[in-house]
Amino acid sequence: MYDTVIVGSGAAGLSAAIYASRAELDFVVLEREALGGGQIINTVSVDNYPGLPGTGGFELGQKFEEHAKKLGARIEEASATGIEKKADGTFTVLTSAGEYDTRTVILAAGATHSRLGVPGEEELAGAGVSYCATCDGAFFRGKTAVVVGGGDVAAGDALFLARGCSRVYVVHRRDSLRAAAVLASQMGRTPNIEMKWNSVVTEIGGNGRVEYVRLRNVQTGEETDLPADACFIAVGIVPQTDAFSRTVRVDEKGYIVAGEDTVTSEPGIFAAGDIRTKRLRQVVTAAADGANAVTAVQDFLVRKQR
Repeated sequence: MYDTVIVGSGAAGLSAAIYASRAELDFVVLEREALGGGQIINTVSVDNYPGLPGTGGFELGQKFEEHAKKLGARIEEASATGIEKKADGTFTVLTSAGEYDTRTVILAAGATHSRLGVPGEEELAGAGVSYCATCDGAFFRGKTAVVVGGGDVAAGDALFLARGCSRVYVVHRRDSLRAAAVLASQMGRTPNIEMKWNSVVTEIGGNGRVEYVRLRNVQTGEETDLPADACFIAVGIVPQTDAFSRTVRVDEKGYIVAGEDTVTSEPGIFAAGDIRTKRLRQVVTAAADGANAVTAVQDFLVRKQR
């Protein structure tokens, strides 16, 4: 019987592991991938984590894991498939590698960015293909960027990039944005933002880095190559909550409903990092969530003992 089971070994899960070790809790970290570290390991360079400017994303993810293991964290490869609550108020985490009995659970399985699924996207990921303008936009100052999408995130990314990029193209498959009117108006008043309406991306190309984005007009079928240094994809984020949505409350987008205290609708289950409802999904906020989650676990266990 563990004090807590941490599901996920990204920034939130490993931060939770570090704090759980220091709190002398009996715990285990479950990671479905062979390599831990979370989404950050796919980022070429991280320039917004305090004290470590320009650190490689893979390196940073590995440092998180090394830190947790140095303090005694045990990480096991297992994919969580569900959670069962027992009569005594404890839980069983069901996984591909067996069952784990625990007094509490910290869900830190993260979220994944929706992909376009076009040639060049995976090959050039981290070499100009990005899913986070806030993370990577500074690397393309003075250069040309393409943003794919038409919602609030895409509009916000375009406005953010326009502050530093010489030209920002926004590719949208329709002839009007789904973004809030105020964002659309701001984009219209920004001289270095240009819309590519009724268009979809069919390929992202380049020799080792992004050099062009191929577009197809959905009305005419005509294809054109747009010279670019970066392609920022903002077509949605998918939280990894399918295994937990019957146990804790999720919002209309599938995120677990939890505030900064990480407390969910089910007492004893906590949600940290990109998996929960929050405004900003970044490595620094995920790490903070991990710390908050362990604090919440300790408070919960103390109350249960009274």
